[in-house]
Amino acid sequence: MEMVLGYCQDVPYSHTTFPNIVGHRSRQDLEMGAEYLLLSVIHALLNGECSPDIRLLGCSVLAPRCQDNRIMKPCRSSCEMVKKSCIHAFEALQMAWPYFLDCDRFFVGSEEGCYDPLSELREKQEVAFADISDGGVFTILRFTYHTNSQMFSILKKTAAKCPHISQTYSIGRSVQGKDLLVIEFSDNPGQHDLLEPEIKLIGNMHGNEVLGRQLLIYLAQYLCSEYLRGNERIQSIINTTRIHILPSMNPDGYEIAASEGHEYNGWTSGRANAQSLDLNRNFPDLTSIFYNRRRFRHFRSDHIPIPESYWMNKVVAPETYAVMKWIRSYPFVISASLHGGELVISYPFDLSRQPQEERMYSPTPDEQIFRRLARTYADAHPTMSNNDTERCGASFANKGGITNGAQWYSFAGGMSDFNYLHSNCYEITVELGCDKFPSEEELYPEWLRNKEALLSFMEFVHRGIKGIVKDEHGNGIKGATISVKGMRHDITTAEDGDYWRLLNPGVHIVSVAASGYSKASKRINLPRNIQVRRVDFVLKKVPREPSLDYFNIPELDNYERFDPFNQFEQNSRRELGENGEERIEKPWWWAYFSQLGISAPTWLLQN
Repeated sequence: MEMVLGYCQDVPYSHTTFPNIVGHRSRQDLEMGAEYLLLSVIHALLNGECSPDIRLLGCSVLAPRCQDNRIMKPCRSSCEMVKKSCIHAFEALQMAWPYFLDCDRFFVGSEEGCYDPLSELREKQEVAFADISDGGVFTILRFTYHTNSQMFSILKKTAAKCPHISQTYSIGRSVQGKDLLVIEFSDNPGQHDLLEPEIKLIGNMHGNEVLGRQLLIYLAQYLCSEYLRGNERIQSIINTTRIHILPSMNPDGYEIAASEGHEYNGWTSGRANAQSLDLNRNFPDLTSIFYNRRRFRHFRSDHIPIPESYWMNKVVAPETYAVMKWIRSYPFVISASLHGGELVISYPFDLSRQPQEERMYSPTPDEQIFRRLARTYADAHPTMSNNDTERCGASFANKGGITNGAQWYSFAGGMSDFNYLHSNCYEITVELGCDKFPSEEELYPEWLRNKEALLSFMEFVHRGIKGIVKDEHGNGIKGATISVKGMRHDITTAEDGDYWRLLNPGVHIVSVAASGYSKASKRINLPRNIQVRRVDFVLKKVPREPSLDYFNIPELDNYERFDPFNQFEQNSRRELGENGEERIEKPWWWAYFSQLGISAPTWLLQN
């Protein structure tokens, strides 16, 4: 029969046949099924992501191609490609991959005479992206603003172009369901390599501060193409560092700002997320805890747990929740959050040590490290660190373009302070310019101004000392504490016992301790001509003594507790059905299907 199905009109063929591949016996039978209904709402469910790829792939099974009076089955390779790039979008919704898109069951190999249902779509996409990539190793950057769907496409296209060094993954969803999509670069993507430091770059935390978002999109494309070209500097960065790039932490706010555009966007429109929450005030205020208890001898000034009052008394944005979980999941060493509105680098603390003082110099124990990290970016930028008092950011000209955050202006609940006090990560805030939403004509000049600064910042992670803490049998010790004499801020070892401690040149006394092991110390000399030095430790097992020491403070046990009231765990609330069986609450999208009187698609429920 002729193809008359409304949601399959753009397939690359004109005739289909029934029964179809999954057993629907007629067009009416198909249109009353949950499978076809899913295709009709998939664009809305996934917020345009993977559309129309999923729909066309589904049509190739539900309304298969009829040629010479027989069914032509779609190619398995097409299904596998779409599943690899789109399954994360389903997982973010807590939705199972649709059974009728089972690549092994309903798709065949090329040797069996398959066809590619996405061939025409790919040709159109190649034309549409002709100004972004030439198809070779070179990438032509498109200096215009990108919508959220365009950003997702570019990141995935970049990862597909460089699959041996990059991949994309989602850390969660925004209030309105948009992916918080990260692109990762590493010589072993998806895995943590022993002794390889990890860094993150975050843009668009405030939706109307858009330049950082664009710079990170360009950076991802640049890293991919330059690696393929054989750029030795880029290859060295990627081969020795694991880089995570989140171009947009607030895609909902960006859409509000972008709808007004450069000429009409105000100072605050689109700044907050869809809940009207400022994400840079939404993190736990661990800095106040640090100030209140810093004089206590046994108080730990790092890896401070999130207090339960935060979960009980604050509206936690899903974007904040996702980033906190991200920070806890990877051994990040340094981080940069890209903002707009000034031209300066700000570093912790952002909260004044005297609550009544709005502008007060409030250094961390790692003040000199933070200053050097900030200087690295500012000095590599052509105008940020100069002393021209006529330029944007002139109030920081006498400081070389860097400032302590609280000395600029004080606020609580910031992301940079949270990174420092809850994890091993040292984060700076990069204010890219006085115009939060610059014109498109400024995008190319801004890329030229910030490219070297971004690369220099990433290279800074290879400073100080790194090593592995092992037991006598050569096994890595997770959670061992690395202390430096004279600096009341420690870092801890990662899963396999490896660590990275940023240090300036000089002589340092470094100690390592772990519960149930003896303590070890070394005197380390870091000359100026050596950027990073490897220092390993071996700890001996000893009986635990029930004394009050570094590890017996009850509060430390709470560090592993995250979201203790399960506010963000969907489908976790269980209730009993009529016959006493355990019944799980259905996800929000279930209403799409349950109200139409069709057979319930339980195959879309995970587990």
